[in-house]
Amino acid sequence: MPRIINIPTFEFENGEVLNEVPVGYERWGELNETGDNVIVVGHSLTSTPNAQSWWHGCIGPGKALDTDKYYVVCANVIGSPYGTVSPISINPETGVAYRDNLPQASVRDTVRLHKKLLDTLGVRKIAFVIGGSMGGMQALEWAYYGSDYVQGIVPIAVGGRHSSWCIAWSEAQRQAIYSDPNWKDGSYELGSPPQNGLAVARMMAMISYRSLGSFESRFGRGRNRAGSFRAETWLHHHGDQIINRFDPACYVYLTHLMDTHDIARGRDEYGVTLGAITQPTLAIGIRSDVLYLLEELEELCRYIPHSELAVMEGLHGHDTFLIDQDELNEMVLTWRQRHIDPLVDSVVGYQVG
Repeated sequence: MPRIINIPTFEFENGEVLNEVPVGYERWGELNETGDNVIVVGHSLTSTPNAQSWWHGCIGPGKALDTDKYYVVCANVIGSPYGTVSPISINPETGVAYRDNLPQASVRDTVRLHKKLLDTLGVRKIAFVIGGSMGGMQALEWAYYGSDYVQGIVPIAVGGRHSSWCIAWSEAQRQAIYSDPNWKDGSYELGSPPQNGLAVARMMAMISYRSLGSFESRFGRGRNRAGSFRAETWLHHHGDQIINRFDPACYVYLTHLMDTHDIARGRDEYGVTLGAITQPTLAIGIRSDVLYLLEELEELCRYIPHSELAVMEGLHGHDTFLIDQDELNEMVLTWRQRHIDPLVDSVVGYQVG
């Protein structure tokens, strides 16, 4: 179970206010006396805040997210069932689950809530924010707190706004859940959730997270002993897994949250808004990604002035940033040592304690 801190009150972008808002998080390393040796990790759609469980190759002593030097924090997003307020959380004012009465959060809302968490933890400055996919959306939003607070960002496998292509994938997955008779317009009994719909949604997502090359190299036209294609078996395996660890209403909620992603919304023209990010930025794209195309990362680098592009060459598609962790670790470590460590080390009185 994650650590939990309750935020006394939180106002969403749409003006709605919640009281006693739980935020789930995990942390590694020690916060220094000046509260500025902090790395924030943003997680992806169905991941937990236990980032070390899914990014073990990048978090730890001597790694890109060096827990001997830095205080690494990963907080659960609004709407996820892993500690932060979600549709299945109990509303303290009514004693029943929020369900569809939970205000729809944006990526920006989640970052604002996480800022309140960091304030509570004593964080005064962030060395850099890193995340892939939905976590990359958060990294980009964090940049608008300014370079005095956030010193660098590493958005991975993400663009500056959710494309119509990604929105279509989200809607198709939502429709899979809606089509399950147990959905009941979201009023399903918690003991009888629309598991079949959620499983199909996850199977669809898993296809978008990989690539033709990945499927061909791993499965080809091979069959298992029961006669099913190995690709079919793999999809069903992931469908079976998700129903044991995630909630359908949370899945729907989070796909809507991701669809809100547009860093220019309410700010300025898209290119101008990206150009306002002044921090050192490492944008990491994946050549085989068919969900968030490499050209979206190239676009970020065209507009963000102090940015550089690194390209992962793995054939596993979008999930390459979770699979080829040695390559990712080396990219981030090299960038961190060049751009971030000098900023942190230059602080007078730097001391981990």
